[in-house]
Amino acid sequence: MTESMTKHSKYYYEFNRNMSTTAKINPKMFLSKEELKGIDYSKEKTPSYYVGKTYGYEARKVVEDFNLSYNVGTSVTYLLRADNKHNNPIDCIQKAINHLEFELDKIKNEKANL
Repeated sequence: MTESMTKHSKYYYEFNRNMSTTAKINPKMFLSKEELKGIDYSKEKTPSYYVGKTYGYEARKVVEDFNLSYNVGTSVTYLLRADNKHNNPIDCIQKAINHLEFELDKIKNEKANL
């Protein structure tokens, strides 16, 4: 073996080595370019759990309107959807807390570097 060649494991050349056997393939992957051109992408893509029930505000538009940072905006969207996406809001609330902690770390690091 020369220096420029890399030795690979015996599984390297298996076609499906990184493919999930239970994952469903998006049916759009099998469409031709012409068929893809016929798809209407202007339809509403926002899931209902991101839209308020009374006034119809979308979480992403609230985040955008307040010009929130990535971490704060992500935590807000997790909190807004918490009771609507799952039966138990604990996961969404924990994710929101994690993103707020990321934001706090970022602010502390910025102040330390001043």
